[in-house]
Amino acid sequence: MYLTATRPDIMFAVGVLLRFLSCASELHMIAATRVIRYLKGTVTFGIKFTKGNQFNLCGFTDSDWASCVEDMRSTSGYCFTVGSGCFSWSSKKQEVVAQSTAEAEFMAATAAANQAI
Repeated sequence: MYLTATRPDIMFAVGVLLRFLSCASELHMIAATRVIRYLKGTVTFGIKFTKGNQFNLCGFTDSDWASCVEDMRSTSGYCFTVGSGCFSWSSKKQEVVAQSTAEAEFMAATAAANQAI
């Protein structure tokens, strides 16, 4: 979980693995090994802020609908960038069960708007 503070590209995979921390199986260990192998292969990746003439603040959000088969909750995420670097991001299960894709997307957009404010 510590690495997700500087590597937003692994946030979703680590979040899914954390759901099974108390009852991890061999498949979960294989998935965790794949994340570690990915990190080893992308050691030069990271957040980079470059000097530029324009100050562009952008926000992106996305969600799925009922991706968790145990409780039917959706996963939502957002990312805010300034210039070329990402400075705020999140990927987590929604607290409420969405009744449609539009509702799941709206909840993700609301979470991103709350973070922006």
